[in-house]
Amino acid sequence: MDYYLKITWQSLANRYNQLAVKQGITQATGYLLINIRKEGTAVTQLANLLGVKSTSLSRILSGMEKQGLIYRQADSRDKRSVRIFLTEEGQRKRELAKDIVRNFNKYCESHMKETDRIKLIELLKRLNELTIKYNPD
Repeated sequence: MDYYLKITWQSLANRYNQLAVKQGITQATGYLLINIRKEGTAVTQLANLLGVKSTSLSRILSGMEKQGLIYRQADSRDKRSVRIFLTEEGQRKRELAKDIVRNFNKYCESHMKETDRIKLIELLKRLNELTIKYNPD
């Protein structure tokens, strides 16, 4: 089961990357752009979304900053925390990334039965719950 999840996710990520590169971004950058909120998003929150440490995320964010997609600002409530905001160009690229995802989802939906799509989502949610609860001790 995990083999098919892995190869399917790898195919999805590769396809998204191919489409994103045409827009001057990567799949990871697009994912981050989509998840940065108007009121800013904490670096730690973005790290959790990607499943990486804040220090690892720093390299990606530096590249995005150099591209003019984001800017960093100290959190007004917690000076130890840094929030990420989109620039105007970042907002434009965010919409392009969202369009890529929407179009891909429309494509998949047009080639799947509604009942299969719903069942797939239910099964993936259940598998995620089981994965989180799994404790081999």
